[in-house]
Amino acid sequence: MAVKIVTDSLSDLTDDIIGDLDITIVPLTVLFGRETYIDRVTITTEEFYRRLTTQNILPSTTQPTPQAFADVYNKLAEETDEILVITLSSKLSGTYQSAMSAIEMMEKKCRVEVIDSETVAMGLGLVVLAAAREARNGMKLEEITHFVQRSLERVHFIIYFDTLKYLAKGGRIGKAQVMLGSMLSFKPILTVKEGEISPVTRVRSQVAGIEYLFNFVTSFHQIDALAVEHSTQPEIADRLVDRLSVALPGKPIVRSVVSPVLGVHAGPNAIAATVLESN
Repeated sequence: MAVKIVTDSLSDLTDDIIGDLDITIVPLTVLFGRETYIDRVTITTEEFYRRLTTQNILPSTTQPTPQAFADVYNKLAEETDEILVITLSSKLSGTYQSAMSAIEMMEKKCRVEVIDSETVAMGLGLVVLAAAREARNGMKLEEITHFVQRSLERVHFIIYFDTLKYLAKGGRIGKAQVMLGSMLSFKPILTVKEGEISPVTRVRSQVAGIEYLFNFVTSFHQIDALAVEHSTQPEIADRLVDRLSVALPGKPIVRSVVSPVLGVHAGPNAIAATVLESN
């Protein structure tokens, strides 16, 4: 029986990206005041960003419950005896802890391994896609676990922020706190380092930010996988993809949208690029 792969909605993997790969997504939750929405299930990314940019309510987020993971484990245990769960960074969310706690709540016997990716968005998503392909090819749980751990050492994720306002208000700003005072005239480019949001550099405009993302991606000589995603400006992300397609001919580029839960902290006009470097 093939290993089943589970992740959370902050992997930014949508159905069209997953395709025929066997990946189960456990969603986080967005709250607008007392209104509760399941990430990409009961609220679309388009509706979320419309509300984020037109309403005065600052949304909040919550992690999946252990029961949500346990329900997934029990269902998958009817089809397999090995499950691998890869979550976003435990320093950014309690999702990893929920996934771990759920193992004790299982009703069916099945081996479950949980990995804290120490990253987010397509930094997580590209590794999950790679793991699902290995599972489809027959790789067993222990082998895939080692494969994922090695892959996480080779994934590189940076994101251009138009503002740090949402990240600061959401309490996830981490080491990027040092950039807050200078953001009136600069735009930050951030990454996730050792599980926390960390500063990379700052630029004067979005144009300069996109140029930085382009140079970042093309600085890698060997690339296994590549992704570009946006929060509210698909046309800007598409232009970056077009440039990268010329610079890296024949290299497939995964296009995604920053999930509503991540968008609570990223805000509008964010653009991200992720590289999974070759061994």
